[in-house]
Amino acid sequence: MTTTHTSHTPTGTTKQHWAEGLTVFAAVILMLAGILDIFRGIMGIAEDDVFVTTRSYVFRFDLTGWGWIHLALGAVAVIISLGLFRGSMWARVSGVAIAALIVIANFLSLPYYPVWSVVMIAFSAFVIWGLCVSRSDAAPLR
Repeated sequence: MTTTHTSHTPTGTTKQHWAEGLTVFAAVILMLAGILDIFRGIMGIAEDDVFVTTRSYVFRFDLTGWGWIHLALGAVAVIISLGLFRGSMWARVSGVAIAALIVIANFLSLPYYPVWSVVMIAFSAFVIWGLCVSRSDAAPLR
């Protein structure tokens, strides 16, 4: 009578699982931020009455121009988030860069839609945190 023992060892370490989880978290939040930025861009291009204009603010920009900028940033963020789901290193680096650009764009457009700008800045900060905290030598997502 022979007995076979199978060991149930996990395929990765706990740190790798955390890194995968943070990357997925950042990918989902970046996808959400990108979609919201696309909607904001469409509203800006259409010059919707949702946006508030302030007279005495330091920054004064054309609303249609900001709409195109947000539309482009949102589209690039969605594409990069798809790369993050695959676990690509280029997507991690680009994800930090596009999230930083989204933070800057939303800071500059604070006078037009302040609540949405603050929410988008928070989303982008979570993306930067999630991509910078996880290790780069983690296993790719499956």
